[in-house]
Amino acid sequence: MDWIAVDWGTSTLRAWGMSADGTVLWSEDSDTGMGGLAPEQFEPALLDLIGPHTSADTAIDVIACGMVGARQGWVEAAYTPVPCEPLGAGLTLAPTRDPRLTFRIIGGLSQAEPADVMRGEETQIAGFQALNPQFDGVVCLPGTHTKWCHVSAGEVVSFQTCMTGDIFAALSANTILRHSVTGEGWDDDAFAAAVGDAVSRPEKLAARLFSLRAQGLLDGLEPGTARASLSGQLIGSELAATRPYWLGQAIAIVGAGKLCQLYATALETLGASATIADGDGMSLKGLAAARTKLAKATS
Repeated sequence: MDWIAVDWGTSTLRAWGMSADGTVLWSEDSDTGMGGLAPEQFEPALLDLIGPHTSADTAIDVIACGMVGARQGWVEAAYTPVPCEPLGAGLTLAPTRDPRLTFRIIGGLSQAEPADVMRGEETQIAGFQALNPQFDGVVCLPGTHTKWCHVSAGEVVSFQTCMTGDIFAALSANTILRHSVTGEGWDDDAFAAAVGDAVSRPEKLAARLFSLRAQGLLDGLEPGTARASLSGQLIGSELAATRPYWLGQAIAIVGAGKLCQLYATALETLGASATIADGDGMSLKGLAAARTKLAKATS
């Protein structure tokens, strides 16, 4: 093992043991996300996870991305304003007590107008660029807070964040729609129709959402159909808002497979095609790129 790659989000911690040639030797994960830790708890939480793979007399370098570098994380890793390379923020050294451990965090990116920030997605973009160095277009990173990033000449030029995932979770769990969208059912046709409706008339979103509840009461709308319609309405509204980013552009979607496919399907209904890349794989590639950049800087 040459170093350890870490992706530390709000709710999860993932680590990979890496050889010098980039081979993954082992992987571990836990639900010890940064959201539940005080600053002094980060190092013990990490050692609990990776301890079985380390030795008492061998120093190890760790490079991390994600919310571990937030203001409420282990140590704040500063934002770098765009336009810049996705790894332009460099690495921030976190304080450690164990002399075997050197922990560095990749910084995030910021945008002044309109105000926006990202932390963690920059590493996935760097990973995608490592595999597609000539890519010029838009990288979409679906999730709780979906990012649309204009990438050109190896730099992130601008980006826009949409809270679509947060809104879906809040509506389906904390509003009257929770009675209409329970379960894991799905309806592809309802999703596609909702995307088209939302893109054509995004200003009607609030009214259409309540209609899902009414259709359930009056017409027996199935929960799976209602769930797909809710998702389609929200993603369609997002696509309407981000049209200047993706219209006429090469599009790459980076993230979890099921969610990426939803976005790809939504774009297909609007006549746009996209390339899908695995989010975990791109995170690892991006962390490896940061490791290589560090090695060159210190050699």
